[in-house]
Amino acid sequence: MHIRFDVPADPAYPSRVAAALSIDQLRKYLYVGAVLAAAGAAGLAVSRSLGWGDQIQPLWLTMLMGGLLAILYWPWVRLRARRRSSDYAVEGAYEITDDNILMRSGSQSSGIAWDGVDRVKDTPEFWVLYVGQMPATVVPRRLLSAEDAETLRAYLAERGLLQAR
Repeated sequence: MHIRFDVPADPAYPSRVAAALSIDQLRKYLYVGAVLAAAGAAGLAVSRSLGWGDQIQPLWLTMLMGGLLAILYWPWVRLRARRRSSDYAVEGAYEITDDNILMRSGSQSSGIAWDGVDRVKDTPEFWVLYVGQMPATVVPRRLLSAEDAETLRAYLAERGLLQAR
């Protein structure tokens, strides 16, 4: 297998890559925030009906506000990454072989051996390659030809790396 493709200098591309790489880490804030907000709202509702509820009302309000802030953390991180990422729009290229995947971006290049990749997560726009528990890089599917995408998908499935969304 030998797949080579170029990445154009797109100002929105680094933001999409950052979002794909951070989605798993940021999703926990959404879940924790939803639980905290629900518990805070329920506690506020119950405390209003209790005679001594005014004493613990600040606790429930704090939980509710903390939950809302945790829910809003993920969109804030993505917005911030989008604003900063337009400066990183440079041309690049990928070269994927049976042994490794090489990435070049501007004047920098790096590579990952397939033996070091533990799993590959399939997202709508990318294949996210994980080394250990951390996402290491992405392969943008929309920049691959249909034939190359199918070849790479078959290779990933053959190695047992590909996981469903």
